[in-house]
Amino acid sequence: MTPRLYDTFTRDVQPVVPMDGSVFRFYCCGPTVYGPAHVGNFRTFVMQDVFRRTLEGLGTPTRHIRNITDVDDKTIRQSQAEGRTLTEFCADWTKKFHHDCAALNVLLPHEEPGAVEHLPDQIALIAKLIERGHAYQAADGSVYFRIDSFPAYGALSRLTERTITTTSALADEYERDSAADFALWKARRPEDGPNFWPSPWGEGRPGWHIECSAMAMKHLGESFDLHGGGIDLVFPHHENEIAQSEAATGKRFARHWFHVAHLLVEGQKMSKSLGNLYTLEDVVARGYTSEELRYALLAGHYRQPLNFTWDSVSGAHKSLGRLRRFKERLGPPASTVGENNPFDPVMGALADDLNTPDALGRLFTVVKEFSAALEAGRITGTAQAEAAAGFQRVMEALGFTLPAEAEAAIPDDIQKLAAERWQARTNKDWAASDSLRKQLEGLGWNMRDGRDGYTLAVMTTGEDA
Repeated sequence: MTPRLYDTFTRDVQPVVPMDGSVFRFYCCGPTVYGPAHVGNFRTFVMQDVFRRTLEGLGTPTRHIRNITDVDDKTIRQSQAEGRTLTEFCADWTKKFHHDCAALNVLLPHEEPGAVEHLPDQIALIAKLIERGHAYQAADGSVYFRIDSFPAYGALSRLTERTITTTSALADEYERDSAADFALWKARRPEDGPNFWPSPWGEGRPGWHIECSAMAMKHLGESFDLHGGGIDLVFPHHENEIAQSEAATGKRFARHWFHVAHLLVEGQKMSKSLGNLYTLEDVVARGYTSEELRYALLAGHYRQPLNFTWDSVSGAHKSLGRLRRFKERLGPPASTVGENNPFDPVMGALADDLNTPDALGRLFTVVKEFSAALEAGRITGTAQAEAAAGFQRVMEALGFTLPAEAEAAIPDDIQKLAAERWQARTNKDWAASDSLRKQLEGLGWNMRDGRDGYTLAVMTTGEDA
């Protein structure tokens, strides 16, 4: 099956095939490393990961580049505030990002370039733009891209000239000929501290947009298959990348544009002021696993805003448990996935515009039907192994590892309260039993009674006792 994906540039769903007929080459805008990535950031990174896994699962080799933005206004401002060198500051946050990606089972890109290490490439690209009349140097030494020199500007975002001019005027305070022009090189300023580099136009640092163009073309060539990021990057970042790249080369920059919609939290926009800007560390601290978060981030279609709730993560725990038990029942997979595998419809949903909610729906339908057939003894050993191979391919595409459920260590004070409650229940002291149960729940533990004893488990948000 040929994968298809919505293209932001053409506004329709297009086939996804390598332009060189061999390897699908794509670039994804990575994190700006001035703090921990939040769940909204990871929605984009997880969706990009499933996109890559789906391509590879369907037999298309990939070359995936994801950058690290280690020099921009945010990294400089925050490192200066903390009295740390930019290199040390960004290295620590990059390490944290890699840790979170590993926990969420996000594949490492084939290359992960940083902006600072590619300064010569950026300077060379700026020089080419000046030579071709698409950029100019201002009086302070900054260099700007001349929007008027690129008539196709705005084709990706479909913004009007008035909107572009107004928005760009708010983007930075550097001098320029037109309010719509954007910075390629920013002249050194006192507030930058020691964070400046030499260039033909004087000391300074690159603009954010030129960094990605230079790194993408360095590792993928002047034209490549796909460029991706969050929907908030369409304008101005990706619009500016297209302009400066195509003005410099005269070639189409990226053939396909892949953008992931915003994440809401409990129906509201994420913000620090609302206290709902959560990181992976925050999610784990509430008793959830990183795989449960990954599942919750895949529950909605990537082109639609996703409403992240704690109940959705709690529901992911139950769904992953069903998949884990099914995997254990299936047993070892066959060495290859043959034709007409029962799990082909799930891969079909992923191939059809990366429809993860449809894929999950189809997955549980197949699991239910196949489990019933197993119960009825209608499945041969060979068919079971082939189904296991198909199931394994789907799990790899979705990025689920389904590890055995670990038992939580039960603190001594919790064990003591539980023992007291069980004794009260045994003595039919219902008032004391109910009171002790509520104490346990207040401490985040669920006590379930059985005929001959009880079990204790960490409560998930929204779980009923």
